[in-house]
Amino acid sequence: MLKYLSVLAVFLMIFLISSCSTSNKIAALKPEPDNADPLVYENTPSFINLPINVKIKDIESQTNVLLNGLIYEDNNIEDDNIEMKIWKLAPITIENDKESAVGKIKTVLPLKALVKYRIGTKTLGVELYNTKEFSLNGLVTLVSDVGLTNWKLVTKTELKSLDWNESPTMVVFGKNMPVTYLINPAVKIFRSKIETKIDAAIEKSMDFKPNVLAALEKICTPFQMSEAYESWLRIVPIEIYSTNAKLKNDTFLMEMGMKCMMETLIGSKPESKFDASKIVLKPVTKIPNQITANIAAVSTYAEASKIMTKNFAGQEFGSGSKKVKVQNVGIWHKSDKMVIALDVLGTVNGTIYLTGFPQYNEQTKEIYFDKLDYALDTKSKLMRTANWMAQGLVLRKIQESCRYSIVPNLEEGKQNMATYLKNYSPMPGVFVNGKMEDIQFNKIQLTNKAIIAFIKINGTVNVSVDGLK
Repeated sequence: MLKYLSVLAVFLMIFLISSCSTSNKIAALKPEPDNADPLVYENTPSFINLPINVKIKDIESQTNVLLNGLIYEDNNIEDDNIEMKIWKLAPITIENDKESAVGKIKTVLPLKALVKYRIGTKTLGVELYNTKEFSLNGLVTLVSDVGLTNWKLVTKTELKSLDWNESPTMVVFGKNMPVTYLINPAVKIFRSKIETKIDAAIEKSMDFKPNVLAALEKICTPFQMSEAYESWLRIVPIEIYSTNAKLKNDTFLMEMGMKCMMETLIGSKPESKFDASKIVLKPVTKIPNQITANIAAVSTYAEASKIMTKNFAGQEFGSGSKKVKVQNVGIWHKSDKMVIALDVLGTVNGTIYLTGFPQYNEQTKEIYFDKLDYALDTKSKLMRTANWMAQGLVLRKIQESCRYSIVPNLEEGKQNMATYLKNYSPMPGVFVNGKMEDIQFNKIQLTNKAIIAFIKINGTVNVSVDGLK
């Protein structure tokens, strides 16, 4: 009997030693997250200025490319006794028509004309014609009104003058007669043709929609504001507004504005939501200068968990021999509350669960969790196995690390955006300039996948498309 008691005492001693040398295990019930519905949140549109600057020299260059070689041909001499071919002899020049009271452009077209002219009659079936061929060159001057229609610079051109550089003659009924005197009446036919060709060439060359959409596609590509916080700015265009084109000195100015959604997302680079087919151009009379950017700062629970895990790195909670370290943090949404799961290692091993309401601290500009407390089952387990950890002091210290920053990364991002807003050029001929004022916190909205912080920023953002490259 003493032998058995001795063996039992040894086992009890081993058990007690083992119990004293190992940590308490906790297996609290996990508060299951709500169903993961799609991420849907309410956002307010923002507005960005989008001025388009097109230099007259760009119009000139494009028009010369499109209007070249033979520009008019009339091979029928029977209707008006004239055959005529017109070629562009040298590059077209286009400039501001300073003589005009309103903004118009003046186009000068050097041309060469090959003219076949006949004089005579047909009597009793006998043709008595004198036909000669001449080669002339001269200058056509045209003046155009300019407007904006369906993404295009549209002109209404009128021929102002036609000046021949020479005036050859032909003998008509024994007299020398200037050929230009006879040819110029035929210009009435040619006039409407060349006016139409100039208008068509300018309209085709001044279709700036591809340039604007290409610029928008670059601008709407998510832009990294902070590498440390892995924050990205994404712009999603909705509509484009535009005033009519105005001519100032040697440049056409078209004030445009973009209605868009602005989002700040945390984590890996998000996909672009740019869709050119959904963008509509709407005419307006004025574009405001001061812009309000309503930004939705989207922090998914997975990414927020990573940030909070970094907050706990290297920290111990407790005192004396009773301490724990947080190895990993997970958060999710349940019944309008946030659940925070802490994987702990130390005197207590396992996962403990806390619940609270996300709030925004205007002074520290952080999102924290108000009324943070242990989940009910976690609290009861701690009261039985690690009462020291269930006490308020340890919970308050843990709560200090249960916070993460959304707005401060925008503050830091403002420094990065200073480069973005200082003549940043995502592609040739496109420049982003502007300034940002103070960030104003608006509200927090919970979804089943993320915490959305709505932020308002006043300032100006101008995206200029300079020329048509």
